[in-house]
Amino acid sequence: MHPIRTLMLGAAACVLTAAAAHAAPARKAGPSPASGGAGAIFERPSPLFLHAPQFDKIKDSDFEPALLMGMARQRAEIEKIANNPAPPTFQNTVVAMERTGQMLDRVNNVFNALTGANTDDALQKVETDVSPKLAAHHDAIYLNAKLFARVKSVYEKRAALHLDPESLQLLKVTYDEFVRSGANLSPADKAQLKALNEKISSLETAFEQKLLAATKDGALVIDDKSKLAGLSDQEIAAAAEAAKARGLAGKWVIPLQNTTQQPRLQDLADRAVREQLFNASWTRAEKGDANDTRDTIATLAKLRAEKAKLLGFPDYAAYVLENQMAKNPQAVQHFIGELAPAARKQAGVEAAEIQQMIDKDGEHFKLQPWDWERYSEQVRKARYDISDSELKPYFEIHKVLEDGVFYAAHELYGVTFKRRTDLPVWNPDMMVYEVHDKDGSLLGLMYFDYWKRDNKSGGAWMSNLVEQSKLLGTKPVIYNVANFTKPAPGEPALITFDDVTTMFHEFGHALHGLFAAQEYPTLSGTNVARDFVEFPSQFNENWALDPKVLNHYAINYKTGKPIPPDLVAKLKRTANYGAGYTMGELIAAAELDMQWHMLSADAPKQDVDAFETKALKAGGVDFPDVPPRYRSTYFAHIWSNGYAAGYYAYLWTQMLADDAYSWFTQHGGLTRANGQRFRDLILSKGHTEDYGPMFRAFYGKNPDIGPMLVHRGLAGEAGTAPSATSDTGVKPAETTPKS
Repeated sequence: MHPIRTLMLGAAACVLTAAAAHAAPARKAGPSPASGGAGAIFERPSPLFLHAPQFDKIKDSDFEPALLMGMARQRAEIEKIANNPAPPTFQNTVVAMERTGQMLDRVNNVFNALTGANTDDALQKVETDVSPKLAAHHDAIYLNAKLFARVKSVYEKRAALHLDPESLQLLKVTYDEFVRSGANLSPADKAQLKALNEKISSLETAFEQKLLAATKDGALVIDDKSKLAGLSDQEIAAAAEAAKARGLAGKWVIPLQNTTQQPRLQDLADRAVREQLFNASWTRAEKGDANDTRDTIATLAKLRAEKAKLLGFPDYAAYVLENQMAKNPQAVQHFIGELAPAARKQAGVEAAEIQQMIDKDGEHFKLQPWDWERYSEQVRKARYDISDSELKPYFEIHKVLEDGVFYAAHELYGVTFKRRTDLPVWNPDMMVYEVHDKDGSLLGLMYFDYWKRDNKSGGAWMSNLVEQSKLLGTKPVIYNVANFTKPAPGEPALITFDDVTTMFHEFGHALHGLFAAQEYPTLSGTNVARDFVEFPSQFNENWALDPKVLNHYAINYKTGKPIPPDLVAKLKRTANYGAGYTMGELIAAAELDMQWHMLSADAPKQDVDAFETKALKAGGVDFPDVPPRYRSTYFAHIWSNGYAAGYYAYLWTQMLADDAYSWFTQHGGLTRANGQRFRDLILSKGHTEDYGPMFRAFYGKNPDIGPMLVHRGLAGEAGTAPSATSDTGVKPAETTPKS
């Protein structure tokens, strides 16, 4: 399962430690545990609590042999099912498949966690070597003719089997996966598909590794402290620490985050330095060197289109969207088209206000993207008399987590949390908690890794180290990862409200995993469509500003006093400030993704720079002064993280989340009864139902774009855009929103 990565920003000035936690030592190649050879540690489930991984014993040298061993074991298990002389049944074929690959899942879950959050050269080499083998392994299962014949036989008799709803859903999902994987292709076409899959997998890995290196190398190095004017003493100290960590003592380094805009652009007073930082971000992966990603992504787009054609689809977007909530590219394009005019109009208003602020300051230059963050913040401060520096003292990261994120979960769902300091982790800054249900029973285990490191992928995400399954007798072991900037030692753990929102967002994903109650691992927890998986996380963001929750965690770290009402009022008034820019950069990125993946197999290999310019213009999302959140060359979501033709899902699920929150506000807000209903009808369902009916069961009707336009600051009143949907997907309303 791909880790769930999100678009949330991370830029904190704080320090987080887990002094008593048993941190794993620096990994290095070497002998495996005495109990066996390399990789033996993964042969059986971990003996630790809930099978939590033994990070203090796992070596880099364990992964490749364990992955190969895990694949070999699963192939043997699959062959046994495929060659079973007994007539195919749901139990001896479909359920039997669910039991296969347990060793491979154990090693792969840990491997994905470390290559995403704590990688090194040895792990990257394993990733390069093994990724095409994993792609071939998937094909060996889903292109196995004997196995498919058994699955197909069971599927065709499904009406007479009288299966329970979850089992029937598993049968359907399994059969569909075989078909989507090419099981109905001719032998020659299967061979071609296998070759394509291996190439695609290798290129996705190559892109990820090039981008990680390019992002690290692209960091802005400053050799004159005066050029850092505008940064706080803590931020300058953090830049010095970052330089020291790279062997650049006496200099200052501003690392890049994954998005186009960079947090420090808000504060840097020197316009030339701002431009340098923006350009470092904008061109990070197109230097013409070994880390240039342009040829990689152009080739990837071409190969994906060829794969789609082989499987009978007009383009890769059509292939991807077939089993999503949206169902087809036309629905996504219509949805983006409904949002773009309102975002463009609002961004234009914001640009005019920012230009006025620039002129008012006596400056004489035209607004450019590297000016936006700084002067937008000045407009916000002038209009609302509020700044991040005023807010940060109320957002101490430990209180945000325990008295905010956890508290909201307790009030809604009754869950409680117990700190664990005896379990090994992959980095000493991490924290671990047991999670207990309202009746005291154990739900699962949670890991938190919040600080940016050069060997960590950008962004923020959630995934599982152990997945929930009643069939396998496992409870969820989940982790949240972010990329907040770690300050100099001894500084207080203060973060921005954007960071606070990130924490609530990622924990929304965690709740989706923790409340999983499925029999079968394939349907468990967050194993849902991309345009549904971000729904629980974006919905959970709302509780960060709920008065009851905010007053519980927003406590001044110096005075111990809660955030004053006037500051809360200012914070709420600014909640949608900059909505035009925020929505515009997301829409532009979503359209860029769709344009890349609506290329036909007959289209030539693209010139990346020319294609990007043409695609944004063709989609009507070439917003003046608002660059896409990600350029093609560093768009990790779509080239390596499983969001190809799926980045629109963040916007789509904003609609679902805002609909759900509007339901909550109409029914009493943050109450245990409302939380239980959301848990029962959404969070605990996994993929046991189709998404449209599941959503309607909670919301009472089809998804409606109206609450989204209001909640995101692009319309004046709720309900301005009525919904129009089918039973299989969502069609946003054909109205022009007010702004």
